[in-house]
Amino acid sequence: MLASLTAQLQQSLSWLQKQDIQTASQTLGSRVASTLSKGDILLGDDCAAIPDSEGYLLLAAEGMWPLLVETEPWFAGWSAIMVNVSDIYAMGGRPIAVVDALWSQNTTDTQLLWDGMKAAAQAFNVPIVGGHTNCHSPYNALSVAILGRANHLITSFNARPGDRLLVAIDLRGKPHPKYPFWDAATTADPMQLRENLAILPYLAETGQCDTGKDISMGGIIGTLLMLLETSGCGAVLNLDRIPCPTELSLDRWLISFPSYGFLLSVRPEQAATVQSQFQRQNLVCAEVGEVQAHSQLVLRSSDESIVFWDFAAQKLTGFSKQGVSSSQKSL
Repeated sequence: MLASLTAQLQQSLSWLQKQDIQTASQTLGSRVASTLSKGDILLGDDCAAIPDSEGYLLLAAEGMWPLLVETEPWFAGWSAIMVNVSDIYAMGGRPIAVVDALWSQNTTDTQLLWDGMKAAAQAFNVPIVGGHTNCHSPYNALSVAILGRANHLITSFNARPGDRLLVAIDLRGKPHPKYPFWDAATTADPMQLRENLAILPYLAETGQCDTGKDISMGGIIGTLLMLLETSGCGAVLNLDRIPCPTELSLDRWLISFPSYGFLLSVRPEQAATVQSQFQRQNLVCAEVGEVQAHSQLVLRSSDESIVFWDFAAQKLTGFSKQGVSSSQKSL
């Protein structure tokens, strides 16, 4: 059973697309110099964390899946804002503003995209302040970039052997009828959405957690692999402990984007406290595994175990902390 699930997951489209990021890591390397400070900017996180005198500016961008733009334009517009907001909070920050780049074949095709973006911007209280619009394009496309700020970071570079892996999820949603999305956001109370996200900067600023990522289109396993690669660690992931909606099978859930979902690597003595922060707001937060010193991600279910990935043999994105100095690792 575990072997067949592993083979199925390794062939998923969202999974394979993460390896496209190697084109960026091969071109840019692992870090770039900052013009605002003496510290470098590490590449491979949910956002670029640019150190300045008051903490960190956070900068990120997302391009939307072309098929989603064509078939579900309102949801594509909403998601473009939501995923960027999630990236900022995932790093312990708070969003400041977004800009968009929109291409369409005519003005009519833009309306539902705009409606979705405006609805999400209002729900998450993040203004759209500019961007680029072209209504004479041979295709429809949308991307959104976001600026935020963090006082203290949650980064994917700080996982340590012995850390407990926690998955925080909002299961109060429903599956999208066509695509691998768990929608726990579009009909939720906006205040609830913002309060749920505010847990992340609180964890960073109180020193309860400094390592994590938001669960992306690569699902829980793809997100964990990216975190392990940047931290230079391995892990054991217990599939039986992963919280899963009753409406979905585990194999489908593991490749779904969960709307609200975060994977955290937490020091053992802080794990219960971190879990309680999410549980107070009726969110599920489960311990699903442990970070280890080897180079492998091992999946476990019942009495079976299987090596899902070995970084000693194969890269995923190509971004890692190899060559990053100890002072930079502590960002």
